[in-house]
Amino acid sequence: MSDTRYEEMRTQCEAFHQQHPEVWEMLKRFSAEMKGKGFKHYSINGLFERIRWEKDIGGDGETQFKLNNNYRAFYARRFMRMYPEYEGFFRTREQVSNDSDATKLPELTPQDYDYVR
Repeated sequence: MSDTRYEEMRTQCEAFHQQHPEVWEMLKRFSAEMKGKGFKHYSINGLFERIRWEKDIGGDGETQFKLNNNYRAFYARRFMRMYPEYEGFFRTREQVSNDSDATKLPELTPQDYDYVR
């Protein structure tokens, strides 16, 4: 069991990453696209929103896909480690979650919310 919030989120992100390899493929494609346009830096937030868009436009109007905002830092750091030519492409901050206790709560999914239609 995770002792810190950082470990808890990292474990959740790794499980998500294993279940959704298409997110990594889209992140690679969209990052290369932006770098190819001349961007020296780009926002992981913008790319996450584009991934959400791409996943939803092929759907049936019911979002079953949850790309947690907590994963942004983990994906950005992993990407820059895996592809050194992108070092500094995503600006990152210190992850202070190492100083917080784990919540020990299950991760929320779209099914956990009542949406008004």
